[in-house]
Amino acid sequence: MSGADVYAKQGFGASSGFGEAPALLIVDFVNGFNDPQMFGGGNIPQAIANTKRLLAFARGKGLPVCFTRVVYADDGSDAGVFCMKAPTLRVLTESSHASQVVDDLAPIAGEYVLRKTQPSAFFGTDLAAWLIRRRVDTLLITGATTSGCVRATVVDSMSYNFRTVVVSDGVGDRATGPHEANLFDMRQKYADLHTTDEVMTRLA
Repeated sequence: MSGADVYAKQGFGASSGFGEAPALLIVDFVNGFNDPQMFGGGNIPQAIANTKRLLAFARGKGLPVCFTRVVYADDGSDAGVFCMKAPTLRVLTESSHASQVVDDLAPIAGEYVLRKTQPSAFFGTDLAAWLIRRRVDTLLITGATTSGCVRATVVDSMSYNFRTVVVSDGVGDRATGPHEANLFDMRQKYADLHTTDEVMTRLA
């Protein structure tokens, strides 16, 4: 029996679908994660290109849009265990080039740029309240990395009872193995997976 068959037999992999009020969340598509000499590599550039298309579509539809950035204090005073595991993350300060949203996805007026210090966009932030105020019921998620901050955000999104859609070609990782394994696992337990084109067709 294949891995997928085991999950299906145990009742995993159902769809949570789309609600009536989607928002787009773009996780950590900043310069440092688009640079293979820092935190990038793999299929991240392609994921940014697909997110650019989806962002234009979302703006045209007037959907709420939120970007996340990992941002630490210049003196590292708010760096925790996450930075013990990955010390180089401490270079992501407010003013560093590495922590700025990539030019192709530059936020515009009215879009929320959320700072975070942990993998999940929900942990220690007001993201849930921001979404609830806008009556969002479905969260479309793109970003990096699939196995890290995207996955952590997806789990918390589902935990807050948002219908969660991972844009499968709009998320990227520095290695294909973790990317593919985490897409499979999120599809089984936490989110629906759809490509950029599928999401745009569904929302059109």
